[in-house]
This record gives sequence, structure tokens and C-alpha cells, in this order.
Amino acid sequence: MPLREIRFHGRGGQGAVTSSQVLAIAAFHDGKYTQAFPNFGVERTGAPVESYTRISENPINVRQHVYTPDYAIVLDPSLMANIDVAKGVGKDGMILVNSNKSPKELGLEKFNAKTIDITEVALKVIGKPFVNIAALGAFAAMSEEVSLGALNKAIEEKFAAKGRVSDLNKEACKILFEKAKEVKG
Repeated sequence: MPLREIRFHGRGGQGAVTSSQVLAIAAFHDGKYTQAFPNFGVERTGAPVESYTRISENPINVRQHVYTPDYAIVLDPSLMANIDVAKGVGKDGMILVNSNKSPKELGLEKFNAKTIDITEVALKVIGKPFVNIAALGAFAAMSEEVSLGALNKAIEEKFAAKGRVSDLNKEACKILFEKAKEVKG
């Protein structure tokens, strides 16, 4: 497995940084080498945030920003009005967008873009639009970069002290993992 790079797009307070960390922990549980790190300017709620994860079968010696991600995960589709979420994503890459609109409706028809309504599942399961961890369930199914079992372990590890938060996020991930298999086709 070559080095895989994932870029998360979100807004301050949506948990993009936490998502990248949980994904890295999951990949580690799958026996891979990982890195996770954020990139943001002024820290304020609602401001655009990028966060990154690297996954590899071999030690990772790269210590720079992700410029050509294999995957882009967009937690908030409203960011697409001002941010080129496809920037640097190659022809073999994939863009996953939290949206109930089609890739064509979002102007992403030239890319390998997949959309899935993560917010709908998060609202039903968690009761709030917490999409950051739930998105990882869809990503795991579509990319096959991490297993659902490893993702569950990572969620348990990250949210061990938060009671039901772990269980609700695992449930949302499982539902989105199954839904994403249909979208992947």
C-alpha cells in the first residue's frame, strides 16, 4: 500500500481535527503507520478548517502539508462556495461530500465524487448534526482504507470518558458504512 493522504474540510467546531485523529487511530489499529494534523488560521467557530491524515504500510517520513490528497472529505458542503475542495485531488482520487445533492448538482461531475447525507443520519442517531465521526463510516466503506472494526476501536478510545457519545457515534458509523456501500457501486 502506497502512502495515502486524506484532507478533511470543515468549519471550526465541526470536529474536522478530531475526525483526522480518529481515522489515524483506526488505521493504527489496522496495523498501519499514520499521521494526523490540523491546518487552520484564526481559531474561531465557523471559520474554514482543514485537517489531514496520512496512512501507509511503511513508516511515514513526510512532514509537510497535504497538497495532493488521495481523498477529500467535506463535512460542510457550504464551504464549496468559497473553497476548492477538489484542489490537488488526482484523477484516481475521491471526494466524499456530506450532502443530499448529487455530485453533478454540486459541480463535481468531473471528479470521482460521492455524496451521502451524513447530517440526516447524525440527526436521527445522535440527535444533533455531529457529522465528523459519522463521516468516517462512509469513508471506510468507500475507500476500504480502514476497517469498521478498527474504526469502532478508535471511537471507543477517543471517547472513552464521554459515556454514550462513543456508542452513538459507532451506531452512526455503522449505518453510514452500510449506506455507503450502495453509493460506492
